[in-house]
Amino acid sequence: MSAEDPKLAVVVKGWPRLSETFIAQELVALERAGHSFDIWSLRFPTDKKTHPLHEETRARVRYLPEYLHHEKARVVRGWSKARKMPGFKKAHQVWMQDLRRDLTRNRVRRFGQACVLAAELPAGTKGLYAHFLHTPSSVARYAALIRGIDWSFSAHAKDIWTSPDWEIREKLANDGTGAAFGVTCTGFGAAHLQQMAEPAERVSLLYHGLDLDRFPLPPAQRPDDGVFRMLSVGRLVEKKGFDRLVKALSLLPDDLNWHWTHIGGGDLKDDLQAMAKAEDINDRITWRGACDQPEVVEAMRSHDLFVLPSRIAEDGDRDGLPNVLMEAASQKLAILSTPVSAIPEFISSGVHGLLVEDSPETLTFAIMDLARNPEQRREFADTAYDRLVADFGVDAGISQLSARLNTLIS
Repeated sequence: MSAEDPKLAVVVKGWPRLSETFIAQELVALERAGHSFDIWSLRFPTDKKTHPLHEETRARVRYLPEYLHHEKARVVRGWSKARKMPGFKKAHQVWMQDLRRDLTRNRVRRFGQACVLAAELPAGTKGLYAHFLHTPSSVARYAALIRGIDWSFSAHAKDIWTSPDWEIREKLANDGTGAAFGVTCTGFGAAHLQQMAEPAERVSLLYHGLDLDRFPLPPAQRPDDGVFRMLSVGRLVEKKGFDRLVKALSLLPDDLNWHWTHIGGGDLKDDLQAMAKAEDINDRITWRGACDQPEVVEAMRSHDLFVLPSRIAEDGDRDGLPNVLMEAASQKLAILSTPVSAIPEFISSGVHGLLVEDSPETLTFAIMDLARNPEQRREFADTAYDRLVADFGVDAGISQLSARLNTLIS
């Protein structure tokens, strides 16, 4: 064991990822609080850009085999070493139970990655901490069982609402195979998980919050060129509701001079751009693609309204509490969103912003109302900023998480 080997290992889906700023913010803050750890990523990065936060972490980043057949020799070495460890039999038994209920290649890949992780972890590793309750937690769970150490998780949104109940219950079980503790970033998600935990206190609410030291003060005034400028930031996927927004924009009256800017990538990009062209509004839209955090913040300072029409996808996937809402509030940009999941935990409709149904017609009327009431937008922006500063700073949550992790690796 090297004197520099950390006691903690952090398991993530991919590193770095533009859409997961909250993870980078948390890990940098944990390092500030005195923690050292390695980051173990299940996937290689695909984003062409990174956030400045990604460059700040001092953690060593290790990549597990994304697909087992791509690194056959490494997987065989990992399996051979892991199967000699005292906890391998129990881990294999748990995995086989899972595999019988989820007979997929992904489930096989999880165990292969876990064997490599268990085999390659530094000797002094005392605990694992996984971001997301689905795949990363499965890998962490199997690896922890193999090594005979504790594991923990941070749950967010999709991982909570699209994972089968049996799997969540077993990851929360107090039977020696479940997590030592779990945290999640919304009261809505915490209540759901606590119903399945043994005991409920194994899961705690821990808002990500926002590190306001990293953001400029809100602009004293915004540019006014006679155009009502709207901004959205988020992946072009079903749960973000941008299809409803494009339709809503097409219903705006001719006498409203508007422009919408979208930041983010996603699988629905071609479909939504085609939809905008069919509705004859594409010339009023700027599709900027993926941007880093400074570019996002700069855009927030030059627009009049932030719109995030989140909804529940067909498979149950939904947002938690999107960090972009807090980022918009940090720049006193008025917010229009929907009362989905944990969004009302930050935005009280009519006080800190406006939350409406995700139907195109409802969104259209809300946009029209806010476009014609700049004083109302300013009031919403001011109260959201005050709430952000008072209740959603990053320090309190990091303090709680740091204490939990210290116990995990003690």
